[in-house]
Amino acid sequence: MIPYTVNIKLAARTLTGTLNLQNKTAVDWGWQGLIAQGCHTSILIIDPKTAQTIQVLERHKANVVKVKWSRENYHHSLSSPYSLRLASADAAGKIIVWDVVSGIAHCEIQEHTKPIQDMDWLWNQDASRDLLLAVHPPNYIVLWNGDTGTKLWKKSYAENILSFSFDPFDPANLALLTSEGIVFITDFSHSKPPGSSGKKVYIASPHSSPAHSKPTAIQPTGAKKALNKVKVLITNEKPTAEAVTLNDCLQLSYLPSKRSHMLLLYPREILILDLELSQTVGVVAIERSGVPFIQVIPCAQRDALYCLHENGCITLRVCRSTTPLAEEAVQELVYDLRAQCDAIRVTKTVRPYRAMLCPVNENRAALVVSDGRVMLWELKAHASKAAANPSTGLSPLYTPLDFCATPLAQNQKRIPDLSLNSMIAGQQEVQLRFILTGLLSGLPLPPFSLRMCPPLTTKNINHYQPLLAVGSSNGSVLVYNLTSGLLHKELSVHSCEVRGIEWVSLTSFLSFATSAPNNMGLVRNELQHVDLRTGRCFAFRGERGNDESAIEMIKVSHLKQYLVVVFRDKPLELWDVRTGTLLREMAKNFPTVTALEWSPSHNLKSLKKKQLAAREAMARQTTLSDAEQSSVESSVISLLQDAESKAETSQGISAREHFVFTDTDGQVYHITVEGNTVKDGARIPPDGSMGSIACIAWKGDTLVLGDVDGNLNFWDLKARLSRGFPTHRGWVKKIRFAPGKGNQKLLVMYTDGVDVWDTKEVQMVSSIRVGRNVTYRILDIDWCTSDKVVLASDDGCVRVLEMAMKSASYRMDEQDLTDPVWCPYLLLPRAALTLKAFLLLQPWSGTFTMDITQVDYSEKDEIKGLVQEQLNSLSKSPHLPSTDFILIPHSLLCPSLFGDESDLLFWTVTAHYLQSFAQARHTPQGHLDICHDTLCESSFFQRFQLERVHLQEVKRSSYEHTKKCADQLLLLGQTDRAVQLLLETSADNPSYYCDSLKACLVTTIPSSGPSQSTIKLVATNMIASGKLAEGVQLLCLIDKAADACRYLQTYGEWNRAAWLAKVRLNPAEASDVLKRWAEHLCSPQVNQKTKAILVLLSLGCFHKVGEMLHSMRYFDRAALFIEACLKYGVMEANEITNILSKLIGAAFADYARLLRSTGLREGSALWASRAGGAGEEILEELFQGEGSGPDIAPGEQEANSSPGAAD
Repeated sequence: MIPYTVNIKLAARTLTGTLNLQNKTAVDWGWQGLIAQGCHTSILIIDPKTAQTIQVLERHKANVVKVKWSRENYHHSLSSPYSLRLASADAAGKIIVWDVVSGIAHCEIQEHTKPIQDMDWLWNQDASRDLLLAVHPPNYIVLWNGDTGTKLWKKSYAENILSFSFDPFDPANLALLTSEGIVFITDFSHSKPPGSSGKKVYIASPHSSPAHSKPTAIQPTGAKKALNKVKVLITNEKPTAEAVTLNDCLQLSYLPSKRSHMLLLYPREILILDLELSQTVGVVAIERSGVPFIQVIPCAQRDALYCLHENGCITLRVCRSTTPLAEEAVQELVYDLRAQCDAIRVTKTVRPYRAMLCPVNENRAALVVSDGRVMLWELKAHASKAAANPSTGLSPLYTPLDFCATPLAQNQKRIPDLSLNSMIAGQQEVQLRFILTGLLSGLPLPPFSLRMCPPLTTKNINHYQPLLAVGSSNGSVLVYNLTSGLLHKELSVHSCEVRGIEWVSLTSFLSFATSAPNNMGLVRNELQHVDLRTGRCFAFRGERGNDESAIEMIKVSHLKQYLVVVFRDKPLELWDVRTGTLLREMAKNFPTVTALEWSPSHNLKSLKKKQLAAREAMARQTTLSDAEQSSVESSVISLLQDAESKAETSQGISAREHFVFTDTDGQVYHITVEGNTVKDGARIPPDGSMGSIACIAWKGDTLVLGDVDGNLNFWDLKARLSRGFPTHRGWVKKIRFAPGKGNQKLLVMYTDGVDVWDTKEVQMVSSIRVGRNVTYRILDIDWCTSDKVVLASDDGCVRVLEMAMKSASYRMDEQDLTDPVWCPYLLLPRAALTLKAFLLLQPWSGTFTMDITQVDYSEKDEIKGLVQEQLNSLSKSPHLPSTDFILIPHSLLCPSLFGDESDLLFWTVTAHYLQSFAQARHTPQGHLDICHDTLCESSFFQRFQLERVHLQEVKRSSYEHTKKCADQLLLLGQTDRAVQLLLETSADNPSYYCDSLKACLVTTIPSSGPSQSTIKLVATNMIASGKLAEGVQLLCLIDKAADACRYLQTYGEWNRAAWLAKVRLNPAEASDVLKRWAEHLCSPQVNQKTKAILVLLSLGCFHKVGEMLHSMRYFDRAALFIEACLKYGVMEANEITNILSKLIGAAFADYARLLRSTGLREGSALWASRAGGAGEEILEELFQGEGSGPDIAPGEQEANSSPGAAD
């Protein structure tokens, strides 16, 4: 027998089932690594690594329509700790912001009473981390402070707003999808509502695209076809009535992988728009026989799309890499299908709802199905054969260099599957495939019948499991283990709805089901005995059961010896459970039973005493002399030996048990059963105050009767008293006593709710009512421990509640989970930071360790234990690199484990530029991906911009577009191509003369020198008179791009200036422009210091970055960054050593203090010793204060202040 550890205290929890249609969009995968999902009025928190539900939040009264995790885009410290914050919105317009670990609502927000259409946290979190934007129907957007619940501003628009999308490159841009088109807002700010009503664009019908058009006589080939595919899709005028088919636009979202691109999703196609041109540059269309889209998720790390189709299949499409201006120029962006997962079986009730993507690694997806299933898919890469089938025409996908920037060896098979960007990039060809790594399934459709297994006693404590059997409408019985809340077994027992379950031991139960009645009113009864250990299941009543009256109820006696089966129009049957034999079928004139209950009293104890006496007698008999022996009656002994042998065959002795039942007149009958004899006992006449009795419960000396009119009658059998109590709640459906000796609590179920009564005091303890404090109807009830009840409700959930029946969320850290969950957010703020430092500073004293007890860590043992649990769950993870740690990849791994957005971005950029500046003497490797925008190397950025203009040129369809392309080409220095475009202007165009002159100007400039001063004068005058773009163009023509950048910056066009510097200036000039931009970003009114640091990193100003990090009090990041710079040797070269050593000393000393405050004394001593003079006093304090508790770091308060407060 496997020893069980018994957790006697069960946590309150909710087992959920099928979803409501309104829950369709309520799902989100956060940076914290957890999935939140709305199910009716509750919210499930799921851990995707172990596929377990670890929290259920209940407070909403209406269905949940949206959930959103807060972003982790800020530096974490004691004053701004790692915390699990989630916003959820319901169909009644209420938004709740949760602290998920404790299950407590931070604040509640209510503006209108209509369902919230969309909401999201602001991603730029330098200024404040708790701003939440929500769309309140029909046409308001409101900015809330998610920590306090205060409204910052509210703005209304002319049309109904369906959803919105933030521009991931510029926090001031926001696009609203409305019922008529798209509204672009360019002045979004948290301090005041947008001033203008935005730029409206209408979408002409996408039906002009070939996915719908009739086939023409001659099909054009490749390039032509692509050109015809989409004429103008975006217009500024309102389309005519018949063209308005916008309502089938399912989704709008910015592409996080490249700036100012957006995707629009239609059921049969995805359009990629370039917003600079307002023109479609790519289409992903589905052929006629294909399965339509429901949703698409664009990736950030690579230009790839995860698409969800109506059959539940998730496909990954990756953008074909554009060859730089080759002979056969690219005609449009093409997204090739690279991987797809299996579809699900779609029925009327089972259809896919939503997919989501892990935002940290972008290589795991989850699919939510309407029946409550969550399927977890992971994308795996494997090296492909040298010649992938060339006929497919797909260009090969390449992986990058290995994680630590060393190429894969020849014999190395495995490619690091760390994240999407490490799977697809430059070096080795790969193929991708989806693997199902987890599945969560919910309860089936209601109605349910519940029965908890027999209660915990001192005798069964060693092997007890708190199992709950749930009978479903499709005939299966699901057995849940309530310690973990996980499904223990699902057994397909019956062919129709399960009506009732009764346990006959801790591991076996009886369940019955009745089919629909035929025209005679007769049914097929199924009564099955199920053994859980083996799954064996047999028909308990043998061949009986066809064409007879329906079973109303089954009742098993207290000692699990006998079973009564009550029928609707047929006398009851009495069975022996142990042998499976029918003891008695009652006579035809037997009264009709309305309610029945077994008595808890029996004579087992006295029988056991007799048995014991007999054993002693037998023992004596073997030692006594022959004379005395004959005095013991031999007949008694033979009887007892018979009883002994029976006991050995576990049949045991048949004790006497009683049951009572009532007939239709309310008369109470008393019947005794012993062995196979059945005796009729006393009859008690009906109580005049009671109606027809519907149910009976009996415990100890208390008998309770409930009737169809809502009266309860309490009988005290010892004192022979009865008390009636009218509840005025209608039919009493069920009454059950709580388990446990002397526990006289009673659970009562009515059609409209449930009460708990104390029968000693005869008074109500707690009550829930449909419509008053809950929205769901109760279908069945039971006790699961002496102080917890379990309720099945018609919203498809089964809830385990405290006796007070307040549906409450539980604390996540009190849960008993089967698999350990890696989630540092569950730790106390300080412990989470300790854990992070412990991982970052590997190897400790020269060795790699995952055991926190091996380092000097002063902290309470229970917290130490929790930290160690997290480390244990992590060491099982396949993503930990080998023991040879290198600082940089390690600093990258830790934030991806923690889901720390700002750390991840910082270290990605740092890693790249440290290597590229360190290797400037050698050949630089790789480049940052274009999702980093202006942080990329100039050469790569320039190439990308040229490709983009080229694509725009192919796609242009009006004079406006051509003009924009010519302008871009001039700025990029592509004068010849620009001249061609300018000369295309037709003679009847008002700008014909202007454009022709411009063309002449552009071609003559290189030849004449003196013209330069004139042009410069004209340009400055133009800029002064408000024609900024034109002036900048002229300056670029005469190679004065540096001046152009300065003018752009003066007029506040910072992004445009940075763009121009990247594409036109030499490194020194560009560096000046970008440094000015960094200063601007640091200014208090802009407050984007983190962005400024990244800009400085890309310029190689490492010393300045170190100073800034230290001045911003990011002590851990500053110290590790300076350490990395010293390792790569990029800091000491041209710095004045004095200033540098001062910075190093200060940064290392502050980090040592921070480590001491988290309790890591060994680490603290190490960094203090490297800080030179600044660290000496810390070392002294450390060695004086041996054994004193951990102190507080400089400038940090303990985190009892609210974790969400603004920095």
